[in-house]
Amino acid sequence: MKIYAYEVREDERRAFARIGAELGAELALDTAAPTLENAESVRGCEGVTMLGQGKISQELLEKYRELGIRCISTRTIGYNHIDIAAAKELGIRVCNSNYAPNGVADFTVMMILMCLRNYKQAMWRGYVNDFSLGGLEGREMRSLTIGIMGTGRIGLQVLKNLQGFGCHLLAYDVYQNEATARVAQYVSLDEFYRECDIISLHMPLLSSTKHIINAESIAKMKDGVILVNCARGELMDSEALVEGIESMKIGALGMDTLEGEEGIIHRDRRTDIIANRNWFYLHQFRNVIMTQHMAFYTEEAVESMVRCGVEGILQMAESGDCPTMLTR
Repeated sequence: MKIYAYEVREDERRAFARIGAELGAELALDTAAPTLENAESVRGCEGVTMLGQGKISQELLEKYRELGIRCISTRTIGYNHIDIAAAKELGIRVCNSNYAPNGVADFTVMMILMCLRNYKQAMWRGYVNDFSLGGLEGREMRSLTIGIMGTGRIGLQVLKNLQGFGCHLLAYDVYQNEATARVAQYVSLDEFYRECDIISLHMPLLSSTKHIINAESIAKMKDGVILVNCARGELMDSEALVEGIESMKIGALGMDTLEGEEGIIHRDRRTDIIANRNWFYLHQFRNVIMTQHMAFYTEEAVESMVRCGVEGILQMAESGDCPTMLTR
């Protein structure tokens, strides 16, 4: 079976070669994001795999169907870049990726600690031999209430990681589970906003969760609240984040993702003019830490993402299903 792979990073190539040979798949590797303009490239293939920078719209899906594509995989856990309803209607099977939650969970705890200990300022000062302490006084997690929004596999692992710090743990999710209830207290959304010193997001991007962090919800939070987002950028309204930082309602932001990141992250844009004012305005604040959507980025996760991307397509083509299929 021939599979066309878009958005292939250099770190994925060895995994693609090894896994393709192991599974007997013929792979065409392309660094470009999938678009209608380059759709003809997949002619002769039965499956397409990609990451999350291209929008897989109904129009593009119709073109893929015309070209003989029957299965699509995204090498990401999030799948909001794919029109799943259109794919289902067209009879194109779609699956996402799966990898252990530990990498993102570890990164989240690191981000929380960096925010609490003013690491960005300390790092900047160190570069110019300024070893003063003014403005660097931090806080200890054992004295704080930390809340996790979204208690799936990653959110639960963050809570487990945080247990050893002695902090008070709260949780919010529309769908509660027993494993989380054993390590944290589920509360209503209003109580969650009111009681948490630190809030970390670990939910998918849906119509119901888009901009769940907005001016209204921030107003309900404690003064000086720390917000961390290692999930999806559009869970937070960037305009509200700017207002919150400027007014000092928000004490610190730790963001591995921000809305409007498409076309910016995972690329060298040093010599480009980039039209995303909120991104760069937030970036310059001393209490805002921003990374390039890399919380997932471990050797183990990359291997798993590529394997899911290839194996999922083969399984769907052969049996009509796979463990992570989204179009049942």
